[in-house]
Amino acid sequence: MDKNKENIGKILEILEKNYYGAGSELVFNNPFQLLIATILSAQCTDRQVNRVTPELFERYPTAEEMARLEPEELEKHIRSCGFYKTKARNIIATCKILMEEYEGKVPGDIKTLQTLPGVGRKTANVVASNAFGVPAIAVDTHVFRVSNRLGLANARNVLETEKQLMENVPVEKWSAAHNWIIHHGRRICNARKPKCNICFLSPYCSYYHDEIKGYEL
Repeated sequence: MDKNKENIGKILEILEKNYYGAGSELVFNNPFQLLIATILSAQCTDRQVNRVTPELFERYPTAEEMARLEPEELEKHIRSCGFYKTKARNIIATCKILMEEYEGKVPGDIKTLQTLPGVGRKTANVVASNAFGVPAIAVDTHVFRVSNRLGLANARNVLETEKQLMENVPVEKWSAAHNWIIHHGRRICNARKPKCNICFLSPYCSYYHDEIKGYEL
């Protein structure tokens, strides 16, 4: 086994040990709630989305009820999540499609999910993975940053990062690894000031050795 693959294997082993059982930090009870929450989470923190969704889902628990709303009505409830006008239009349009084409149910296929308004590749992967158990690695800002810092990937964009992670992570661990990496990014590998001094991955981390220590692994 070459050194890089050995490091990747060790990093995944340690991530699993420290974040075993970690799931989405969005609060949801069914695929529909996860879909709406994930759309709302674009350019917004999961914490803020979780503040908004309990009342939203209590008022409008199904696609049928949400599809009947005028954008202005939905905007009142999601204003604090940012880009609320666009998100309101997309959510209502998505709910109408769910009613017209899928009997009000959220499809579990990644490609099908991406045809819904407001649903890009990342959102589709999150929903398919967390709601339906489909193996997927959703690459958000945390996953992009952390996986490239650690050396799980070496890419300049989100799509290439996803492809490399799919090659470097065993398929049966794709969904779990996505959540491990997110949790590590929020707790230790912060965007502006990573806590390398307390990071249990430092011995195997490309960023730590290249940028902090100044020598290659």
